[in-house]
Amino acid sequence: MTIETLVERAPETEHRWEQARKWIALGAVFGLSGVVTGAAGAHLLESHLAADSLDTLETAVRFQMYHALALLVVGALSGTWGHRRLNLIGWLFTAGILLFSGSLYLLSFTDIGAFGAVAPIGGLAFISGWGSLLIAAFRK
Repeated sequence: MTIETLVERAPETEHRWEQARKWIALGAVFGLSGVVTGAAGAHLLESHLAADSLDTLETAVRFQMYHALALLVVGALSGTWGHRRLNLIGWLFTAGILLFSGSLYLLSFTDIGAFGAVAPIGGLAFISGWGSLLIAAFRK
């Protein structure tokens, strides 16, 4: 590889690292908020929520944490795999967290069953993200 090639690729490489930082920061935000929400559920809300609402809250936190970690992986891979294919995966995981975990949080706090109907859409986003990651692994 020549110096000229490295210089030509520098803007692309910088953009990849910007994307990597974005996914790592978003994964950290979701991880932090998941830990805080889980701790609040275990210590502050236990006496205020019904057992089934606490179970729903726990499921929401668990899936948020899994996919916060997945976003960290997306960020780590963005620097080497390329940002385009991993951006889609990152957005699918983000949509899954917001739709799946978000709807379960609302369901556990309000007991409005309609919120539970949104969770499968978030679940499909999670499944699509993992499937896309699998495909990306074999296309690399």
